[in-house]
Amino acid sequence: MAYKVEYEREGCIGAGVCVAMCEKHWVMNADGKADLIASTKEGRMDVKEIGQDDLESMKQAAEGCPVNVIHILKKDTGEKVI
Repeated sequence: MAYKVEYEREGCIGAGVCVAMCEKHWVMNADGKADLIASTKEGRMDVKEIGQDDLESMKQAAEGCPVNVIHILKKDTGEKVI
């Protein structure tokens, strides 16, 4: 199954939990905020597709984010996973 990760970068406070939980997909930027690696822009969101194999670590990143700016949806239905 494919999942869509949506990231509201402007709300990021730079806690770095996403990087600690899922360094394959997250990196800290010089401006003190996290970047979602290899994402594209959809309006104000940074968006990336992931597969089942990356879901658990991405869920940990989203759950650990203190400002809840990381969202995971099922790609086919749009149903929110987190």
